[in-house]
Amino acid sequence: MDEIKVVELFAGVGGFRLGLEGWNGRSSSSGYKETLKTEYKIVWGNQWEPGTKTQDAFKVYSTRFSGKHSNEDIEKVIEEHFEEIPNADLLVGGFPCQDYSVARTLSQASGIKGKKGVLWWSIHSILEKKIANKKPIKYLMLENVDRLLKSPASQRGRDFAIMLASLSDLGYAVEWRVINAADYGMPQRRRRVFFIAYYKTTSTYKKIKELENKEEWILKEGVIPKAFNVTPAPLSKGAINFKIDKELADITATFNKTGKNSPFHNSGLMINRSVCTIDTKPKYSGKTIILNDVIIKDESKINSTYFLNGSTAKWNELKGAKKITRVSKTGFEYEYAEGSMVFPDDLNKPSRTIVTGEGGSTPSRFKHVIISPASEQLRRLLPIELERLNMFPDDHTKVGNISDIKRAFFMGNALVVGIVEKLGISLSEEIVKHEHGVAV
Repeated sequence: MDEIKVVELFAGVGGFRLGLEGWNGRSSSSGYKETLKTEYKIVWGNQWEPGTKTQDAFKVYSTRFSGKHSNEDIEKVIEEHFEEIPNADLLVGGFPCQDYSVARTLSQASGIKGKKGVLWWSIHSILEKKIANKKPIKYLMLENVDRLLKSPASQRGRDFAIMLASLSDLGYAVEWRVINAADYGMPQRRRRVFFIAYYKTTSTYKKIKELENKEEWILKEGVIPKAFNVTPAPLSKGAINFKIDKELADITATFNKTGKNSPFHNSGLMINRSVCTIDTKPKYSGKTIILNDVIIKDESKINSTYFLNGSTAKWNELKGAKKITRVSKTGFEYEYAEGSMVFPDDLNKPSRTIVTGEGGSTPSRFKHVIISPASEQLRRLLPIELERLNMFPDDHTKVGNISDIKRAFFMGNALVVGIVEKLGISLSEEIVKHEHGVAV
């Protein structure tokens, strides 16, 4: 079939691109040893880090990948030279978790205005303009932290409701799932929500519209369950169905004002603002990659600064359980408590979630510390090991004079490439089968 042309936003160091295109034609799930058969072609990528002059993530991205890249604020691109963004079949991106609320336009008309700098509305603007130009982007694959389904705390689920409603109003159906990479054999316990959208002119949209039982799509027939098998969660009471009513500004003001829990479960489907959602659990029986599988065993290749030589008292204190009396801004006194962290990290399990503050030698509650097998000394994880935990090629971020601290920061912001690869394969099969009538 023809290429599936892709626009990649908030590209970081290229996790989506590695998942869709592979690296040198090879797949992340094979450790970049086996060929990845793919129809995807990234035709344009945008990466911009506000508040910094060095733009190190873009330096990595533009060094590792050929083609057209943009290192400019995406809002400026949209406003000043939108024609730079090529027409495409698929838009992908892991956008920041922000406040997605909207307000009415100053005229109090039915229009809405998202907050400046909230990058979801940049995605929305691109989709809207492409539709107006009669060149709609037919498919979306987007990623965010799993708390998106429950934010903000005062109106659980409001932000996701705004997103779903705004996509529906543009003409998209959406399926979503919270996926923990380690539940499917990957080396990191990283939970993220992925959602895939289909424009109303696609055969997939039309098929979803005609479904009598939307729960079957969520559990078996959809693009996501074909990539990542699930069953209903043990305590699930079945699918919940509801409609997201009202204009976006009214959703902002009134959605779930009194509810303690979000109405959105970890899996779901939305079309024409009608939501079907259910709690699911992963179904996987294959091999699981553990932390011990990715670490460097030869200590001659490890800089001595990575070892915790000397006292570990501060590390033990930070990682231990504690109760602290705190005083709020209003003068209210309360007790803050947190449990203990595993110290050192268990080599026989997938790693904990990598965080952006993983780099540097300063003791931290969240940094990984392992026992180095050769000498049984405690040490921090190397950038190459963090890359492997996200299923990136070895030394992908080793570019120029970029520091190890910044390389660790990149991996804290990145996604697990293997998730995108499997979703991409499933989506391409759906496109081939239903848009081109080809058996797969």
